[in-house]
Amino acid sequence: MAAAPQQSVHPSLPSSTSTLRLLISSSPRRPPPPPPRARRYNRLAASASAAREMPWPHVLTVAGSDSGGGAGIQADIKACAALGAYCSSVVTAVTAQNTAGVQGIHVVPEEFIREQLNSVLSDMSVDVVKTGMLPSIGVVRVLCESLKKFPVKALVVDPVMVSTSGDTLSESSTLSVYRDELFAMADIVTPNVKEASRLLGGVSLRTVSDMRNAAESIYKFGPKHVLVKGGDMLESSDATDVFFDGKEFIELHAHRIKTHNTHGTGCTLASCIASELAKGATMLHAVQVAKNFVESALHHSKDLVVGNGPQGPFDHLFKLKCPPYNVGSQPSFKPDQLFLYAVTDSGMNKKWGRSIKEAVQAAIEGGATIVQLREKDSETREFLEAAKACMEICKSSGVPLLINDRVDIALACNADGVHVGQLDMSAHEVRELLGPGKIIGVSCKTPAQAQQAWNDGADYIGCGGVFPTSTKANNPTLGFDGLKTVCLASKLPVVAIGGINASNAGSVMELGLPNLKGVAVVSALFDRPSVVAETRNMKSILTNTSRT
Repeated sequence: MAAAPQQSVHPSLPSSTSTLRLLISSSPRRPPPPPPRARRYNRLAASASAAREMPWPHVLTVAGSDSGGGAGIQADIKACAALGAYCSSVVTAVTAQNTAGVQGIHVVPEEFIREQLNSVLSDMSVDVVKTGMLPSIGVVRVLCESLKKFPVKALVVDPVMVSTSGDTLSESSTLSVYRDELFAMADIVTPNVKEASRLLGGVSLRTVSDMRNAAESIYKFGPKHVLVKGGDMLESSDATDVFFDGKEFIELHAHRIKTHNTHGTGCTLASCIASELAKGATMLHAVQVAKNFVESALHHSKDLVVGNGPQGPFDHLFKLKCPPYNVGSQPSFKPDQLFLYAVTDSGMNKKWGRSIKEAVQAAIEGGATIVQLREKDSETREFLEAAKACMEICKSSGVPLLINDRVDIALACNADGVHVGQLDMSAHEVRELLGPGKIIGVSCKTPAQAQQAWNDGADYIGCGGVFPTSTKANNPTLGFDGLKTVCLASKLPVVAIGGINASNAGSVMELGLPNLKGVAVVSALFDRPSVVAETRNMKSILTNTSRT
């Protein structure tokens, strides 16, 4: 009998799992990484790099691999991509896991982890490092050494110790090195209640008060901020997290989504925070964006079926399947965009014989930094056609376009966001419809309303009327004192509105109030013969005031 033919194996590929592990653990050392960029780039490369005008926010995840794709580096990469950040990775462990749990863990040797870190950090401009599964004391120390050698803007530590299914992912001995060495380098630590309990010696965390105490205790280990996540407190009707910056506790509330697809929520939240920090956001804003994203992703994925186990993954890229997101408009919201906020008025445009499109074009030409279409008297079809035309103008000019009240119009024209009042749909409900990538503003007159806007996931608030105005009926005047009260209480950027014109805009900005980023103007721009001239004059006044 002829011998059976041998199975063909590509010479560059391992023929078995054991061979793969051998390659990882005992392969000869590769040549050292190239020297730093300043020495390595020749003149041709330097010329090519000069052509790269747009920086790409960069997150490096140092975590384990999840073969099921729901958590670990797989979740990190998807989350960063969804929020517009580049994500490189250093693999600390390879796990065999699925929706039923973790079946096996292979820890990557420490020296190979060091080599991965050195390869990425010596070559790429990493903004933020985010950690996940760090399975041993040695791995944590290798990371700390690398970060001292290659400092980054921020470090986000997600102390992954136990998987969602309850499997242990980190040696208990790592607790001390987390507390004594890594946390002191962290800009934020994001434990869930189970991880917070382990970090604090097994204390019971059953209430929000317990979470506050835990956040304060973990803060004493050295991180700049702590976020204790309450999603695992299933007896609670909502998902409440506690944020602590060493001075103030802030409770972040979200609706509890009824779904089994929660695998990887912690990894995703930390990666979203890292992405926003890489884009330049403040810590509190980054946390709020991350929480909103996770809530929206869970909502859109609640009925998906992937695998037969009790905890499935969720869809990080859900927004690609929703029509409003098919064509991107503006990048993420920046508070400085509120500087000169032009709000259109259909009656004024008709009075001066202008179309909505012509009014918006003129305002942008004059220097408006954001535009809101407030067309109360227009029919839906007419409004939609005008909004689509304005969206093209704003998109080509890099100026965000918001729609007042009408979420349906915003969805249909793919506007950059919506502004709502106190009697309209809540910011939370608007976010459910628009998703995490859009701008949401809320009109507020009191600190309580400003707090609610923050809780609901708004991006900014409009506060007024600062002065008497005829553009909105029954609108009480707050004056400077009322504006100051709201600005001091707000955790969101504020734009002042109501009776603002060329004679008083400077005095508003001269108040120097915290969170006040600009003024919203209606009649002083659009109830005039030349929108371009009035907008240009207003921009000049605001610019000169901001320089003094």
